[in-house]
Amino acid sequence: MKFDQDDPQNPGPSNLGNPSNPGNQGNPNDPNNPQIQYVQQVYVPQSTSGLAIASMVLGILWLYWVGSILAVIFGHVAISQCNRDSNIGGKGMAIAGVVLGWIGVVFLLITIVSCAAFVSEVNSHNFESYDY
Repeated sequence: MKFDQDDPQNPGPSNLGNPSNPGNQGNPNDPNNPQIQYVQQVYVPQSTSGLAIASMVLGILWLYWVGSILAVIFGHVAISQCNRDSNIGGKGMAIAGVVLGWIGVVFLLITIVSCAAFVSEVNSHNFESYDY
């Protein structure tokens, strides 16, 4: 095979990395080419799930226990989104929202049971027998 030094598609071995002719560096796709190739890495940040943020905020605030229930729901949905798509972040916030939400639900149940016991105790006493 004959090489033509003036042909940029077929530069021949004498033009590869020739410092006397810097404009003609040879074929950049040739693995034998000593030319330095730079690769630019692009960082694509993860987007945080809005439901994960909402779950954590509602888990912290409770909002008369409605927030706790919503925190559990939003948190579980956000965790499933994070597991399904690796580009969605916020799994830690979603887990925190679920845990705080369940703590709020437990306090809600304790409050309901305590109020029911108190009302039952009050109704069981006969206040008419007391003399004031």
